[in-house]
Amino acid sequence: TRGHVVVLGGNKMTGAARLAAQAARRAGVGMLSIVTSNESKHIYEASDAGNLVLELPSNTNISTILTDKRRNAVLVGPGNGVTQMTRNNVVAALKSKKSIVLDADALTTFEEDPETLFRHIQGPCVLTPHQGEFDRLFQIQGDKLSKCRQAAVKANCVVILKGFDTVIAEPDGRAVINSNAPADLASAGTGDVLAGIIVGLLAQGMAPFEAACAGVWFHGEAAKLVGPGLIAEDLAKNLPIVFAKLRDQTKSIQ
Repeated sequence: TRGHVVVLGGNKMTGAARLAAQAARRAGVGMLSIVTSNESKHIYEASDAGNLVLELPSNTNISTILTDKRRNAVLVGPGNGVTQMTRNNVVAALKSKKSIVLDADALTTFEEDPETLFRHIQGPCVLTPHQGEFDRLFQIQGDKLSKCRQAAVKANCVVILKGFDTVIAEPDGRAVINSNAPADLASAGTGDVLAGIIVGLLAQGMAPFEAACAGVWFHGEAAKLVGPGLIAEDLAKNLPIVFAKLRDQTKSIQ
């Protein structure tokens, strides 16, 4: 009942998927599988003991793995490489109609053909671009809030435009500006952690807009606990503290 996340693991930048996987599990998902090639399987198997590791045969996409109904949320992009195979896996994930988070290389691989990506988005989906990735997909003018709102309509899904003033927008016009992110988050891998938190929340049944808003806020709160010297590996281990504080606040209200 807590969901089962599938994270696509790359062959070279293996740390990205591992950071995302740890964050999804800290966010409360019941089970998590990292899917990767035989070439890199041993790296993931030697990582966190709580991750399941599934082999993806060469030259095949993740569609067969997603036929299992228990696997209800998917993250594609972190460390996957800007390749045709990443592109194929994005399309396969979107066709599954499961809850999807697309980040990093999953976005950049459609730089020359963003309309193909938008056309395939038919179910619950969250895009998590930083400014550079956003500009590669969307040729939109205006302030950050209006650009993100327009992008959400164009892509027909929730869009998170990351930064110190992260904007989260949904196609229906709802938008939130998050302001709790410290500058210490400007460190490699922190975006992978954010994507992991969000896909973990989606797997547990949160709607995309709410999962995106909550995930961004949790991410910022965990970063504030660490402060100067923060690295991406610090974030997931601080999520339980953030959640415990929220639980205590809820009890005091009741």
